[in-house]
Amino acid sequence: MKQLSLFIGVMLFSCLASAQNYDESKVGSYTLPKILESNNGSKINTVKDWESERRGEIISLFEEHVYGQMPKKFEQIDFKLKNENKRAMGGKAHLKEIEIKVTNNGESVLINLLLFIPLNLKKPAPAFVLINNRPHSNTSPTRETVSGFWPAEDVIAAGYAIAAFHVSDAAPDDKNTYQNGVLRLYPEQLKADNGMKAIGAWAWAASRVMDYFETDKDIDAKKVGIVGHSRGGKASLWAAAQDQRFAMCFTNNSGSTGAALSKRWFGETVAIINKSFPHWFNNNYKKFNDNEKELPVDQHMLIASIAPRPVYATNASEDLWADPTGTFLAMKEAEPVYALYQLKSRLPDNPPPLDTPFLKPPLGYHNRTGKHDLTPYDWKQFVSFANYYYQNPTKK
Repeated sequence: MKQLSLFIGVMLFSCLASAQNYDESKVGSYTLPKILESNNGSKINTVKDWESERRGEIISLFEEHVYGQMPKKFEQIDFKLKNENKRAMGGKAHLKEIEIKVTNNGESVLINLLLFIPLNLKKPAPAFVLINNRPHSNTSPTRETVSGFWPAEDVIAAGYAIAAFHVSDAAPDDKNTYQNGVLRLYPEQLKADNGMKAIGAWAWAASRVMDYFETDKDIDAKKVGIVGHSRGGKASLWAAAQDQRFAMCFTNNSGSTGAALSKRWFGETVAIINKSFPHWFNNNYKKFNDNEKELPVDQHMLIASIAPRPVYATNASEDLWADPTGTFLAMKEAEPVYALYQLKSRLPDNPPPLDTPFLKPPLGYHNRTGKHDLTPYDWKQFVSFANYYYQNPTKK
């Protein structure tokens, strides 16, 4: 009986240690890593210092401790147009369904890209590409199902191409089968404690989509924004940090190990996310379960590593799990790096009221009324943010 009581006590303590907190008064104090100080303690004062020293350090720290290595090389990549409709959406868009085949170490992976391009444009179209972590029906090529998660018609009407690929092509979102995708090309990653897992594989796949865009004359590959929701929003940040070809990043309700600060201990914690989704991040990240204070990075550093390119982050009022305040604070903490580039953030000093988007680059943000989701409201702000950036090149 004494042993049973001891077991129950240990289990209860373990659950409480990892329990979520929704009370700001319990966040307590925390210290963020210094974003403009190198590993050897030297100050980062210029763009040259940032680009030649600190940015690379930060990417390496995230690779080592959080997301895992990002393989850069492969033996071959091929693009195949599987289906095409030049009068899709009632004659408003050109549909292309492309198979991206990547080969390495005698293995191949297929990434299926869905792409709609506005008709009657006089020049290549800017584009948004979604890392889709919802059912395939949300990005239906037939448009028999029209989902607010991917309001393609609205984006086309705004003059942008819109694309999507599904996470399952790169890494099934399952702790038992995640390796049955991109990681078949890089088996050494599975053996390394700093090897990439699912989030890294999704970001890697996004870069292969960029490889394709650079070959498509209908797409302006210099104006491609990467979009992700929730776990996809974690991947969109990592993709933009790793691949500077993405013109901007949109991270929607991405929360823990996305856009929200980890050290705040609010909502989903490092321990909770690692225990619930052990296949998302590298093995080293588990060392920081209930030990965020020892984490040598935090998410403001990931956001800053995308500079000078714009980042837009979102939250939702019913999604405290994703820590809206922690997300806003991470964006604010990234401002000093943008300032190195003489780019002034327009974010307010404090978290804004609900449904009050800040749409002027380099850093944009809104917290909308509603639940954890990607909605037409969010997409409308993404388009407005991109419009401002592309139409006001002297005010970036």
